[in-house]
Amino acid sequence: MMLEAAGLTTGEETVYRLLVTMSAASADELAGPAGLSQGEAERVLTALAAKGLASGTDRSPQDRAPRSFAATPPDVALLPHLQRQSDSLEQARAAVTDLLETYRSTRRRRDPDQLIEVITGAEALRQHLRQIQDSTRHEMLWFCKAGHVAMPSGSNSAEFDALARGVRYRVLYEQAFFDDSGAVDNVVEGVRAGEMARAVPHLPLRLAVADRAIAIFPLVPGGPSGSSEEPTTALVRGSSLLDALVALFERYWEDAVPLHVSESGTVSGTDASAGGGVLPPTDRQLLSLLVAGVADKAIASQLGLSRRTVQRRIQSMMALAGATTRMQLAWQAARRGWM
Repeated sequence: MMLEAAGLTTGEETVYRLLVTMSAASADELAGPAGLSQGEAERVLTALAAKGLASGTDRSPQDRAPRSFAATPPDVALLPHLQRQSDSLEQARAAVTDLLETYRSTRRRRDPDQLIEVITGAEALRQHLRQIQDSTRHEMLWFCKAGHVAMPSGSNSAEFDALARGVRYRVLYEQAFFDDSGAVDNVVEGVRAGEMARAVPHLPLRLAVADRAIAIFPLVPGGPSGSSEEPTTALVRGSSLLDALVALFERYWEDAVPLHVSESGTVSGTDASAGGGVLPPTDRQLLSLLVAGVADKAIASQLGLSRRTVQRRIQSMMALAGATTRMQLAWQAARRGWM
């Protein structure tokens, strides 16, 4: 049955499909093709008429011919019903989501085991990471340290599936990560798939956060690739601890250097320490004038550059600092010691 969701029985769907192919038909004409008796066909037609899927033709009292029925156009008869069902289903889904959150919140307050779950072993960790990414709807946040505990670089196929369905990935890599074999190629593949990537000199821990609702991070150090020690990991749900982990990510993200992938597949920005290093003298002077409020035209005149070159250098520094406005560039430049 294809139209059960629209409220039709098997017999009603069969007769309605036949009616759609005819201009009009009586119960007697439909009974044979539908595999029904004439009486059954009449009952089905009456039911279709009651549901607004068919209408009987008018006839005079003297007309003794069997009453004919015509199909109501599907867009008129079925689509509004399906839309109402869809709306009701969406409302029910939202209500269930609210109830689930209330249930989890109540359980967390009464039972600490609902707040933090301990995961032991690399295989269990891999399964949890895959399941979490498969259920993520909006955003994944990652701290990627050098080496690996459960997922070798390039093995996280769940990320590409999530990116394809519109999930945003923000990934922070520590500088030593790029020393791993194949790491740069894997980052290039992720960035080209839509991943937003930045680099920092060092990260304090491994971390994955899904939709700001659940996080995974190691409880104790150790258990890297090649170690006989199994990793012990914590899975944390909505709590002050989770809020602190998200804030930690955002703090590191703010100071990180954006990674850019060229058409040839090279990555710039992996030397994260350069994000706080020394700019060329001309750019340092340009920044000082910009922060002082000097207009682009005057900066160009003082530095002996074209106005377009000044604007291009400012845009380049904004990209390096991860700034979207000149005010943010000035703030980041001060934090990074660029002036």
